Amino acid sequence: MVQTTTSKLDTEVAAGTKVGRRDRRQLADREGFLAWAMLLPSVIYIIALVGLPLLLAIAFSFSDVTAGDPSFDWAGLANYRQIFDDPVFWRSLRNTIIFTAGSMLLIVVFGKVVANILVADFHGKWVVRFLVLLPWTTPVALSAISWLWLLDSLFSPIDWMLRQVGLINGNMYWLGRPNLALLSVIAVHAWRLIPLAAVIMMAGLVAIPKDLQEQAEIDGSGYWRRMFEITIPLMMPLIAVAALFGAIVTFTDMTVVYVLTRGGPTNSTQVLASWAFFRGIEGGDIAQGAAVALFLFPLLLAAAILILQAVRRREVL
Repeated sequence: MVQTTTSKLDTEVAAGTKVGRRDRRQLADREGFLAWAMLLPSVIYIIALVGLPLLLAIAFSFSDVTAGDPSFDWAGLANYRQIFDDPVFWRSLRNTIIFTAGSMLLIVVFGKVVANILVADFHGKWVVRFLVLLPWTTPVALSAISWLWLLDSLFSPIDWMLRQVGLINGNMYWLGRPNLALLSVIAVHAWRLIPLAAVIMMAGLVAIPKDLQEQAEIDGSGYWRRMFEITIPLMMPLIAVAALFGAIVTFTDMTVVYVLTRGGPTNSTQVLASWAFFRGIEGGDIAQGAAVALFLFPLLLAAAILILQAVRRREVL
């Protein structure tokens, strides 16, 4: 009798264990549960580091908070009216658009060129890949300081090389002339992001079936025709992704501007991110700095929507 009772208990325990395992297995197989479980850490991270600061910036932009008086007093639209009356803000907005458009053009074009180099098969390609990816792996401030020396007004090695080949007679003063300073900042920033775009585009180049390229070559298509009619159309979604990442980084980055020119000369290289920093942090006017920084959000949103719509339209075609 005792043995029968014990065996029944063992059977019930075993059955309960199997049911528990089955429930856990079914829970692990539910796509809805797994989706939320996997996304939850990212959602918490984004809310903590992006959502809360954004709400705080919006609140500060309608206040009179300063570094000397952190008390929150409602100011309404006063900060925005002062910003619209500030000529430096409009110049920063224009420079931001030029800075982003110029950087995106260089990043996409040279990223495609570098991607072709990275997928090519030749001796020493690993050394070339290392050198190409080096600008992206180097800390931003360190690489910008290196360019600060390369573009020095008196001892620039670039000026010395140009003088040796007879292209210039004196110094160019890359960072001392408004137009040259803006072009220099765009070139240095693009130099930083080209490796990232190249890696993204390299994935697209590797994914293109070789049969298409071989068939087009057999049919008599030249290199440029294959490039514009096969390679680039198939890579367009990844090119758009590279452009989107580059636009986001360019809109929000101020390190290159801060290290090379600090917005000068005469605010000719000032962008919204750097002007928000100078007004809000160095100037102590946190409310106006937050108001200037908020103008980055609609610009980023518009750029992201345009690029994603272009990708979706391309996929439909």
